[in-house]
Amino acid sequence: MQPTIDDMKKVMALNELPDDHLQWILDHSTYHEFQDGDIIAKYGEPAEVMWISLMGSVAFYMYINGRQVYYFTFENNNISGGVGGLLPYSRMKTHPGYSYAIGNVKLLKLHKDHFHDLEMLNPDFIQRLIGYMTERAKAFATTQLQHEKVDALGNLAAGIAHEMNNPASAITAIADELTKRVSRNYTLTKNLLDDNVKAEHIQNIHLLIEKKVSAPAENNKRSTMQRMQAQDDIEDWLDKNGITQREAAETFAEFGFSLEELEQIRTDAGAKTLGSVIPWLENLISSQKMIKDLAEASGRISNLVAAIKSHVHMDRTNDLQPTNIHKDIETTLTLLGFKLRQKNIEVIKKFCNDLHDVPAFVGELNQVWTNLIDNAIAALDKNGTLTIETTCDQKSVKIAVMDNGSGIPKDIITRIFDPFFTTKKVGEGTGIGLDIVSRIVKRHNGEIKVESIPGKTIFTVCIPLTAQP
Repeated sequence: MQPTIDDMKKVMALNELPDDHLQWILDHSTYHEFQDGDIIAKYGEPAEVMWISLMGSVAFYMYINGRQVYYFTFENNNISGGVGGLLPYSRMKTHPGYSYAIGNVKLLKLHKDHFHDLEMLNPDFIQRLIGYMTERAKAFATTQLQHEKVDALGNLAAGIAHEMNNPASAITAIADELTKRVSRNYTLTKNLLDDNVKAEHIQNIHLLIEKKVSAPAENNKRSTMQRMQAQDDIEDWLDKNGITQREAAETFAEFGFSLEELEQIRTDAGAKTLGSVIPWLENLISSQKMIKDLAEASGRISNLVAAIKSHVHMDRTNDLQPTNIHKDIETTLTLLGFKLRQKNIEVIKKFCNDLHDVPAFVGELNQVWTNLIDNAIAALDKNGTLTIETTCDQKSVKIAVMDNGSGIPKDIITRIFDPFFTTKKVGEGTGIGLDIVSRIVKRHNGEIKVESIPGKTIFTVCIPLTAQP
């Protein structure tokens, strides 16, 4: 059944138009009906018509990184005014997503070829449509920001989980092995007592162990070949003394024991007791090393938790708060450390010495550093170089994030701050686009610039040191 003028008056965008203008729209439009779930518009198809919803609703899903993300529902009585698709003066060339019918939907479609005549017929109506387009753009931008924040949180959480996995796994493995070592210690200590090893000999060995543990730097100076040779020499020495324990040779070599020190242990304890002393000593040294490794692994997790709290600024308010940009950047580098290590990227920091605290919405500003550093990492090949340089004076601080990647092509560099624009592959990135970065910087009364040539790309952010209205 063809729609009537009365049907058209129920649409918010059309309810003030004269009957003859409504009739003109009817005469120049095509009528369509859709069932629930039908596709009304497909991603990538040319955007050539404005549609008017006479009945039912239309759900729009933006196509982002290979998936459809719900953004908005067009209804004839909401801020869309019941109109969608291509609107007059819109720059949209193709549909950025998919539109689906919700329930039974009745639409009128007006081709863009009639837009000029429609404007001549009723200029005020065109202005109303432009108003709807503006409101739609605001709604889309708000939804985009929400989705990007969620995506950024998801990407950051995945990175943190990856970063924590190594020390967490290490703690589990160390705890398991340390339990075995402690249990073994009872048997090895009993063997010492059975062989009547004197307390003074145990004390001498203990002092030697403390010396080795407190001065690991001397052993670290040895090359790999030197360590391998030392291990072979110690293994030969153990064989000559009737002890076939490869594990002991590895442990003693790692801690820098010399043959002279082992001979001193043999002399003090006696050759007959060496068979019980050596396994006990190896077990003790390995246990202490495991305890040290356990402390380092748990320390890494503690540092990551502290970095997370600082990065998201968990105690933040809605007011500007002073923050140290250098510490914020260091925190960001910690959180993105796994990506830097994956590509073996060298990080060069050139920080000014007299930086003052910056008034900021700290959580938001940290999103800027996360995005710029993550983008630089993505642009770099393995063994690339990331340089972060700050310069400051009494009025502002400038932060330059530089990479020696292939650079940004000239044909897209002017578009990188546009909404929805990305050069990354599906599933990559923080989720926070450079348009959001630009908005955050502007909210801090700052500015962001980019320069790029092959081998050198620089994003420069300038933030004032005093809060401005």
